Amino acid sequence: MHMKRSPFLLFLVLLPAIIWGQENPVLFFQEREKGLGIVTADSLYSLKFQFRIQNRAAFVSKGLDDLAAESFEFRVRRLRLKFEGFVYDPKLTYYIQLSFSRGDMDWRGFEDARVNSSPNVVRDAVIYYNPTPNLKLGFGQTKLPGNRQRVVSSGDQQFVDRSIVNANFNIDRDFGFFGHLSGEYFNLRGAVTSGEGRNSVRSLNGLAYTARIELLPFGRFTDNNDYVEGDLAREKTPKLSIASTFSYNDQAVREFGQLGEDLFSPRSIRNVEVDALLKYKGWAWYNEYMERDTPSPVTVDQNTSQTRFVFVGRGYLMQLSYLFPSNFEIAGRYSAIEPFEQLYDNTAFPDLAERKVEQVEVGVTRYLVGHRLKIQFNVLRRNETDMRTGTSVGGYWSGIFQVELGI
Repeated sequence: MHMKRSPFLLFLVLLPAIIWGQENPVLFFQEREKGLGIVTADSLYSLKFQFRIQNRAAFVSKGLDDLAAESFEFRVRRLRLKFEGFVYDPKLTYYIQLSFSRGDMDWRGFEDARVNSSPNVVRDAVIYYNPTPNLKLGFGQTKLPGNRQRVVSSGDQQFVDRSIVNANFNIDRDFGFFGHLSGEYFNLRGAVTSGEGRNSVRSLNGLAYTARIELLPFGRFTDNNDYVEGDLAREKTPKLSIASTFSYNDQAVREFGQLGEDLFSPRSIRNVEVDALLKYKGWAWYNEYMERDTPSPVTVDQNTSQTRFVFVGRGYLMQLSYLFPSNFEIAGRYSAIEPFEQLYDNTAFPDLAERKVEQVEVGVTRYLVGHRLKIQFNVLRRNETDMRTGTSVGGYWSGIFQVELGI
């Protein structure tokens, strides 16, 4: 039976011949927890490769008082390939990340978004130029400088998933121009992007503008430990980061700005985020507040009277963890999201009844090789509250087991 060959697989098969056929030999290198790589002897090119897998089994109960199974989840949650390096000059670098599992493409077929209507294999494809050690300029598709938990890689999380606050309010990835200026006691990040999210087929009227400032009053964290959850570096002195992000998406066409279904008419969306992180001797304490707003968040299809809305509201997250010397960690998290009044007490749209959602989670993690090989188990309790009456109207318990393996 004839099988169609993948260009990527063909490249991997031919890679050794390509390497050894060059006049300039290459040097192979390996970094613990940072992948495998090659660099040419004349230092013109380099390539570092990483992969990671998250395999998951989960249980969800029928309700808070009924622990019978409502559903099970058995799947490959994430499967990623990552490539990075430099070309021609160490100051000219690239970063590529691809996703392959069905649940890792941030795409649902029924959304039929005009600007994003296919599975999202390409997560990151960005070119950087580093004119100085403290300044990085980028052009391409990658994460916006938004809330810290979103920017932290999903492979470096201490829970099996990010919080519901992040799920509802993060600004995700986008395509455009990026800048990062760092110092001993600060980080400044900014971006001007399309506003349509990743892999859009075109950019419509309006761009997105994002700025973030991070203050480090006690100096820099060890080995970028401020962008890894848990204190695996066991900071010897207290390290603190206080940060804030502001983003304005002009004439956004999707429900969450860079994510979600198409709105029936554009809306300009404002996002504000504040976070604080403290780490010391295995302890990690993290807080995050996020808010989204826009005038007239509800849009209407004039032909069918169907409504779609921007989720305006606020969210709060707090998580605390301790890493024992045996590399066994225990962590707790409280997160809550609360819609603004336009989404639950709107006389023009009386059927809207968005709820307040709260989750309490406890997680245990055994790190075998840092975040590259770890076993995790989480238990969470979710409760939903009717904003009009203040009464509990639903919820469930969930237990999640996950193994992450990567290089």
